[in-house]
Amino acid sequence: MATIMPFRAVRPKPEYATRVAAPPYDVVSLDEARNIAGGNPHCFLRVGRAELELADGIDPYSTEVYERGAANLRRFLEDDVLVREGHPMFGVYRQRWETHEQTGLVALASIEEYDRGIIKKHELTKPVKENDRVRVIETHESQSGPVLLFFRRTSQFKNWLTDTTATAPDFQFTAEDGVEHTVWSLRDHTAIDRMVEEFKNVDAFYIADGHHRSAAASRVRASRRGKRSSPHQEEGFLCVIFPHDELQILPYNRVVRDLNGYTPLKFLEALALDYELQPVTQPGQAPEAGFDMYLDGRWHRACPKLTPAQRSGMEQNPVNALAVSVLTDRVLMPLLGIADQRSDPRIDFVGGIQPPKVLASKVDGGDWAVAFWLYPTTVDELMAVSDAQGLMPPKSTWFEPKLRDGLFVHLLRDE
Repeated sequence: MATIMPFRAVRPKPEYATRVAAPPYDVVSLDEARNIAGGNPHCFLRVGRAELELADGIDPYSTEVYERGAANLRRFLEDDVLVREGHPMFGVYRQRWETHEQTGLVALASIEEYDRGIIKKHELTKPVKENDRVRVIETHESQSGPVLLFFRRTSQFKNWLTDTTATAPDFQFTAEDGVEHTVWSLRDHTAIDRMVEEFKNVDAFYIADGHHRSAAASRVRASRRGKRSSPHQEEGFLCVIFPHDELQILPYNRVVRDLNGYTPLKFLEALALDYELQPVTQPGQAPEAGFDMYLDGRWHRACPKLTPAQRSGMEQNPVNALAVSVLTDRVLMPLLGIADQRSDPRIDFVGGIQPPKVLASKVDGGDWAVAFWLYPTTVDELMAVSDAQGLMPPKSTWFEPKLRDGLFVHLLRDE
């Protein structure tokens, strides 16, 4: 059973929605945040990335930064840039990017079910990022960046939000990256109750993106339990919930600084022991469990040679079947000597939102020796790993499009 809860959402007035909506604060650099927010006093990065308003060199984890963000959130509310719903509601959030479309329900998910594992995880959190999220929630007394959840779609959800999305939206805009964002409200009490009941038939939610945000919400709830007069607002965390077959995962690609003593020719010879190699002129469509590789000015396609025993091992452990795992076990560790991708400075990561030519330009620039464009992790693979209580390798999924911050905020205080 999966529990969802309506909430008194804080939302931008329609005339401010385009200016408020911002990329998640942890996917942009400080310079990028300043550029995006420059000239726009209503950009939500002024809440989530408030150091953009402060002096160069300030510690992004300083009290001053968190307090500036909280002050900006209060100012947005006082100036009626953001307004709070009078009654609990759900939102409906649709994104269109090129030919891809996904429509999700904006709600609160149960922190209790997160703690019990009904909401399934697939990665470990980093203490510094989790602590940052805790301080944001505590200081701002709110949750703003929604967690991206998904569930296995069943036949009953085929037309689950059709009635709502057939009406005129609250607002619709296309962001600078070409993604169209459309938002509706679901305020009818009968419809809300029906949605809550229908989700009780969902066995589990899966976290696609937002492990640090959900972990931080759990910690805040635990620390405040029994200390507040109205704890109900702290029982859930802000999320957008999608059917599994609407999500899109792009590859999380790699560049490596050197060939660990190999010449390009010798490296290709070493790869040929485990991979079928062929030249390609149109990279970016890597074979299953394999990769496209840019080396010495040329693209090569690599399809792994797998013995029956190797295939059996991959079937028994879903983590082993991932393209990123195959690359790690057959190339990065044994050939290039990269034992820990989280800490080794010889490797870097490039999200699949960037085209293959970006990888090639990094190698051609001379700072990197080789680039790998991976076969993307599939949603089915991600569910298999989560169901087995496994952990995904680092940097193995890039979900696109990203949810925008500022379109929905969940306050933990009464007003």
